[in-house]
Amino acid sequence: MLGKKKDSLKYKSISHFFYCRIFVFQYENMRNAKLKTVRDEWSHSKFFIGKNRVLAKALGNSEAEEYSDNLHLVSRCLKNECGLLATNQSQDDVMEYFTHLSEPDFARTGGIATDTVELKQGVLEMFPHNMEPQLRKMGMPVQLVKGQVMCIVDFTVCNKGDTLTSEQARILKLLGHQQAEFKLNIVSGWSKEGGKFELFKEIEMRAPRQAGESILGSSGGA
Repeated sequence: MLGKKKDSLKYKSISHFFYCRIFVFQYENMRNAKLKTVRDEWSHSKFFIGKNRVLAKALGNSEAEEYSDNLHLVSRCLKNECGLLATNQSQDDVMEYFTHLSEPDFARTGGIATDTVELKQGVLEMFPHNMEPQLRKMGMPVQLVKGQVMCIVDFTVCNKGDTLTSEQARILKLLGHQQAEFKLNIVSGWSKEGGKFELFKEIEMRAPRQAGESILGSSGGA
């Protein structure tokens, strides 16, 4: 119970409306260092990433529970890998920044290969001789020839669309191939003025608390 109480207090500022707008974002390839950079650039605003059910509770899961008009619609957007941005910046400023936010990074295990990467038979000059045992352990067909790492046959590291194994992800990083992009995609927004809610893209929603409740086209008068 104590943990739940702490979670509620952590997100209390959402419902206190220090900010006039709330946006829901979905993230791709989350990287803490890159998120910190975004937080620093948006230090005038507040990011909330945590348990979706706790965030939803802070806003209100239904019309009866919500702290202001249509916040329960924001709660319904809190599903899968997402978070909240509370801000006083204009919607245009938010959309402009996050639409262009894309930071390349190395793919991790379970990521999807965006390109096919192949190594031709021959000397792999990017690797020092003492890495040959490590490369062999990762499944690469290499051997040491006259002090140089040699790929003894053509080798496909990954094909576009592959779900990357840990070995593939490690090899791609050693090769310097970045096949992931850190993104925060704005999917919906709410304005304190009039309780206006907008859905910017079709997403999977949390089930409504009341049967037959519609989320599309809702605004202050809904």
